[in-house]
Amino acid sequence: MNVLVIGSGGREHALVWKIAQNPEVKNIYAIPGNGGICQQAECASIPLTDFPALIEFVRTHHIDFTVVGPEQPLVAGIADAFRAEGLPIFGPGAAGARIEGSKIFAKELMQKHGIPTAHFGTFSDYDAALKYLRQLPEGPVVVKADGLAAGKGSVVCANHEEAHQALRSMMVEKVFRNAGEQVVIEEFMQGEEASLFVITDGNDYHILHPAQDFKRALDDDKGKNTGGMGSYAPTPFVTPDILERARREIVEPMLHAFQQESIEYRGVLYCGLMLTDEGPKVVEFNCRFGDPETQVVLPLMESDLLEMMLAVENGNLNRYRLQLKEEYGVCVVLASGGYPDAYQTGYPIEGLDEVPDDVLVFHAGTRNENGRLVTAGGRVLGITALAPELEAAVNNAYLAVEHIHFKDMHYRRDIARRAVNYLKATK
Repeated sequence: MNVLVIGSGGREHALVWKIAQNPEVKNIYAIPGNGGICQQAECASIPLTDFPALIEFVRTHHIDFTVVGPEQPLVAGIADAFRAEGLPIFGPGAAGARIEGSKIFAKELMQKHGIPTAHFGTFSDYDAALKYLRQLPEGPVVVKADGLAAGKGSVVCANHEEAHQALRSMMVEKVFRNAGEQVVIEEFMQGEEASLFVITDGNDYHILHPAQDFKRALDDDKGKNTGGMGSYAPTPFVTPDILERARREIVEPMLHAFQQESIEYRGVLYCGLMLTDEGPKVVEFNCRFGDPETQVVLPLMESDLLEMMLAVENGNLNRYRLQLKEEYGVCVVLASGGYPDAYQTGYPIEGLDEVPDDVLVFHAGTRNENGRLVTAGGRVLGITALAPELEAAVNNAYLAVEHIHFKDMHYRRDIARRAVNYLKATK
């Protein structure tokens, strides 16, 4: 079997790594891949929204199944284009991908179908947004760009002054280009955040281990929002009771909402949750695996990933038996100095050969240059360790990080520490 993975980040490297474990897989291809992926897959360079060229590549290379990692091609309709040509693919069509492609669409759909989320207002006019903001009580507020903004379009503002600046940046200064032409202003929700990955064929579903990621660039959740500086799973903050409430109040109502709206949704439904005192509420939905959470939830899968994806595409997920490991996974992201703002690339990466064999290294922003591996992005590597206890997984990940070096490398030193303390306190 020949498989194509579309994307270039740590998420896609984790997908390639897991898919390669299926004994039926003969060849793996990646577009465009990265320095690590290209050591395991044959890589090619094609624009991710050039669907005719991608379809031609699939036909020429006799690809049996395509897996889409990032959101942009899904929102643009890659799954529709492939299925129209009779080409199997993992991921929702454009109608379903709007759940991530438009924050306004997602919020209004949740409101219509009674799915718990923050109170909100939506705006396409800057002055109207400012007027709404001034009517809110002083305090924290969240401003979100409506469209795709590489995971950085949601700004948590401590006060109205910061919210005003966020609105101006999005709607006037166009920092997110067209993505910020419309915005959502919503109430700030207090609590622990969690990520649920729901795998669905539109009728049946499975949920992978609940994860928690760390968006802020610096320790103690300080600094700017990033694409994610680390993650771990399963998170103890999602208790069995909370998970059951999330199933009953969020997951199943959302899948039912898709059916009611005549949206065929096949793939991953990422549920970003806030665990409030009133119960779990939706922060956001995404139409694909999260990054870096994928780097912990896939290694914690005992069962075969490709089999599950094929079952999704074939509409027989009810026959698939998901098995999860009873372990913890921790991923620490190593980033370029300056990220998420301006940063330099092209620095040699040293020490990867010294990382223990039982620790996984997922490449994100890397490339091969004249026979050596160099940095090529903001998030460079994801270092993932598994262990029966969370504290051991944390320690193993950070011990592995000590072996790796590149100029201006920075990373958070508190990934999963709060959860470790929580587990100790509740023993």
